[in-house]
Amino acid sequence: MCYSAQVIQMARKLHRQLGIRIDYGEVERLFFRRLEDSSINISRGFEANFDDPTTDQERRIKGAIDEHRARLASKMEKELFSQRTRLVNAQRGLQEKETKKAREDVRIATTKIETLTGKLGNLRSSEPNEEDNRIFPFVHAGVIAKRDGENLLTPMRYHCRPAGKPKFIDRQFPGLYNARRDNLEKFWGEQFGSHHAIMVVESFYENVKRHTMEHRALNAGEAEENVVLQFKPEPAQTMYIACLWSHWTDPKEPDLRSFAAITDDPPADVAAAGHDRCIINLKPEHLEAWLTPKKHSTAELQAMLSDRAIPVFQLALQAA
Repeated sequence: MCYSAQVIQMARKLHRQLGIRIDYGEVERLFFRRLEDSSINISRGFEANFDDPTTDQERRIKGAIDEHRARLASKMEKELFSQRTRLVNAQRGLQEKETKKAREDVRIATTKIETLTGKLGNLRSSEPNEEDNRIFPFVHAGVIAKRDGENLLTPMRYHCRPAGKPKFIDRQFPGLYNARRDNLEKFWGEQFGSHHAIMVVESFYENVKRHTMEHRALNAGEAEENVVLQFKPEPAQTMYIACLWSHWTDPKEPDLRSFAAITDDPPADVAAAGHDRCIINLKPEHLEAWLTPKKHSTAELQAMLSDRAIPVFQLALQAA
């Protein structure tokens, strides 16, 4: 399972590589939809495409981004004021009498103040941050799909809700940000061979158990410990990850475009690190065919997934 990835979603760079353009209509719809539904999470790296708008449409999109950030900042500032007040009151209470509640309030308020201060700083910063392009499930990111004969960079949610399925499938199957290859012609049969996309990736992250990574059994009384590994291709190179996507509609709900990365048995170095699945890195010569799946047979599409690019991965243990 690929629970997180560092993605490339700057249109200028991808246009040079793959001749794509931005799906402006979907971008504008989604960004204004976010002003009505603040639960929509869009990768800041994708928002960076509109930092320097040059057209009326880009300026409208930038305006929606700025309004969202202003609302978010105002909400954080109110919460920050509340936590600072909580901290002052708890510290004053401790001066009068030592209590468990006051100590707990100091701890919680201090942690929340640090977190909120960091988030506010990032929100207001104009400097690029490595985390801007790191995506997690339920975050909208820019992926490439073909529509009306064009390769478009369009924002989709990283957790696929297949068309025709009920909305509650998001909760029922929380792992739908990945699509197992051995299930493509079953559960994913409506998307495989019809709705294909590519996620352009620099590195990806996996959760593994420490004892599995260290190739040992758990010690007596030892609890399982989860660690996060970052897999970077060595030498550094762009990875083109095979994905499926779906356009979900409901008369009573807003449209949703969402995607899942296809996973398969891992290459040797990923398996040796303790993980049993891995996203599929397409060879560049297969990209156009992958994006036009209706022109190819199931056997041909499966052959593309088998004839993959498998770089050597450098592993980095991430801080908890």
